[in-house]
Amino acid sequence: MSSDRTLCLYNTLSHDVEPVEPIEPGHLRFYSCGPTVYTYAHIGNFRSFLTADLIARTAAAIGWDTTFVSNITDVGHLTQDDLVDPSGEDKMTAALEREGTRFANIYDLARFYTAAFLDDWRALNLRMPDVQPRATEHVTPQIKAVEQLVEKGHAYETDQGVYFAVESFPDYGKLSGNRSAEDLEAGVREELIDDPDKRDPRDFALWKKDPDHLMQWHSPWGWGFPGWHIECSVMSAEYLGDHIDLHAGGEDLIFPHHECEIAQAESLSDDGEPFARTWVHTRFLQVEGEKMSKSKGNFFTVRDLIEPEAEGGRGVDPLALRYTLLSGQYRKPFNFTKKTLKDSARMIRRYQDAAALVEDALERGAAGDDHAPQGDDPQGALGDRLRDIYARTLDAMCDDLNTPQALAVAHEGVKLLHGMGGDLTAASAQSAQRWLEQTNALLGIVWNEHDGEAAPTDDAADDPLAEKVEALLDERAQARADGNYDRADAIRDELDAMGIEVMDSSDGTTWRKKIDV
Repeated sequence: MSSDRTLCLYNTLSHDVEPVEPIEPGHLRFYSCGPTVYTYAHIGNFRSFLTADLIARTAAAIGWDTTFVSNITDVGHLTQDDLVDPSGEDKMTAALEREGTRFANIYDLARFYTAAFLDDWRALNLRMPDVQPRATEHVTPQIKAVEQLVEKGHAYETDQGVYFAVESFPDYGKLSGNRSAEDLEAGVREELIDDPDKRDPRDFALWKKDPDHLMQWHSPWGWGFPGWHIECSVMSAEYLGDHIDLHAGGEDLIFPHHECEIAQAESLSDDGEPFARTWVHTRFLQVEGEKMSKSKGNFFTVRDLIEPEAEGGRGVDPLALRYTLLSGQYRKPFNFTKKTLKDSARMIRRYQDAAALVEDALERGAAGDDHAPQGDDPQGALGDRLRDIYARTLDAMCDDLNTPQALAVAHEGVKLLHGMGGDLTAASAQSAQRWLEQTNALLGIVWNEHDGEAAPTDDAADDPLAEKVEALLDERAQARADGNYDRADAIRDELDAMGIEVMDSSDGTTWRKKIDV
């Protein structure tokens, strides 16, 4: 959009907010760690994925080209991978055992949860990455990369696997802080370091020898499977080159995953250039002030919230969930609450109602309605006011993805459109439509781009209570016509108790379900 803006982000590597400077000017190439597909993704996972989506949207808004890669981990991620390289069961294998006979094999499980993840991704209006590679489809290049690391003296083989030799990479720890052998030993239980032939407790697996593993491939070191860390280094290089502009993920990935990625990638290139110039990490999410936990009953997957109540969900508008996750800046801890979600649902409805006002004005203008307001912009340069609002919204996003500020500014536009209401002319409605489209392209909160149309609202045609509600409204209308206002008020109270909001206007009476999450 504008060459006078740049995107500034907090760089975990430099510990400072700084301009993102693409290697190729005007072309942002970035990688964001995706899910391990052994279960449904939870809302904390999607907070991190949403950060990558906002980076791509903001970069596009300032006129940059983007190449965005985000992986699918369907092999190699062990249950203890947060402890560098201890023993641990593969998360995919553990999931298959948990699911019993639900899936024929581990590949069926991976396909099922990958599809579920992508459904949630689209429901929350995240743009699809340019490439979304799967680890199982890139095992051969992973094997070749491990061979190169061995040849260069950065890796060695034991009876149990192939390990990266951390001592061979002096910069190990530059992302997460000092990670000496002494530091690591102090935080890792002895029994978790299961290979006695490891040279250094910090050394991490590039290849695990395991002829009994449910997913296995033949390699120069025998049957087995790749370690978790090598997949991202390899897939990033394959689709983005040896050096990228930006790498994103959750704060839990800083160590060991991203630290290990740096060691592998920069050892493979050996040209002294950084693997990624900028590292962006999203902070953890809490629910009602506590760590999200199944035992506490505050653990939510995306589908727990957005699926219809009839299917066991909460019936939350997916855009309201997206808005909620946007309401806290990505690099600050975020407290997800029922109140915030309810407030977000109301805000999404305000956007949807504003979009309906604009659409109505455009339709009246196209039909040549004699009763439609005439003129270019009787409210005083609506287009100029909306352009200013959008510019300030974009400024907030360029300032380290300051989503709370961006949402606050964008809300000014919604208030402006609601204030004009039926006074929108066809000309001013065109300006309003452009603003809605720009705001949606930047924040993704007006309608779902994957649907190609505005997100559905709660109208009578789609609601299972429609027949009863319509009958009560007809009775209420008749009571009002007969002057029986006590009965009319009683019916309204009955509808209110049913969770129905009644809206009377000069155009008639409409209704919708109240927001309740």
